[in-house]
Amino acid sequence: MTRSTITTPPPGATLPEPLPGAPAPGAALGSHYSRCFGCGDRHPTGLHLSAVTPDGVSVTAEFVVGEAHQGAPGLAHGGVLAAAMDEVIGMSVWLFQRPYVTGRLETDYLAPVPVGTTLHLRAWCTGMSGRKAYLEAEGRIGAPDGPVAVRAAALFIEVGMEHFAKHGDAQTILDEHHDYEVNP
Repeated sequence: MTRSTITTPPPGATLPEPLPGAPAPGAALGSHYSRCFGCGDRHPTGLHLSAVTPDGVSVTAEFVVGEAHQGAPGLAHGGVLAAAMDEVIGMSVWLFQRPYVTGRLETDYLAPVPVGTTLHLRAWCTGMSGRKAYLEAEGRIGAPDGPVAVRAAALFIEVGMEHFAKHGDAQTILDEHHDYEVNP
């Protein structure tokens, strides 16, 4: 995957390390919020990703492509696959215990993904510099070591929680996140 300079860490960027209080290796991660399209359990046609951190700095998840996720007949919609990449990357940023938003997402499609396929997702950070986090992800067909169907590179920007209160639903943030250290 050829990344743009926007999603490539600059010289001097550092790699994250597990933070005190972060989920332990092997721990399941909670959803951003219950109606999140990517990970919420209350979104009727969402991806319903459930993620785990194998090491405290990366994330793995699975996504079963359903009928509601197709573009061409019988195949996953490319936008839905991009959303899955954005979501698994967003879940990995959650491990940094600060709120981030997507600044740029580059997605490469390498193979069609049929409806009914389990896509095994993995995301990791390639560097951090100031408020910027540089991340990558991949989706593999059928197994964690299956053929790569989709890859992504992203730039995420750290923001304050007031960003979500100003531009979103402040009451839902209060209702579902009593601790403002997580990315809603």
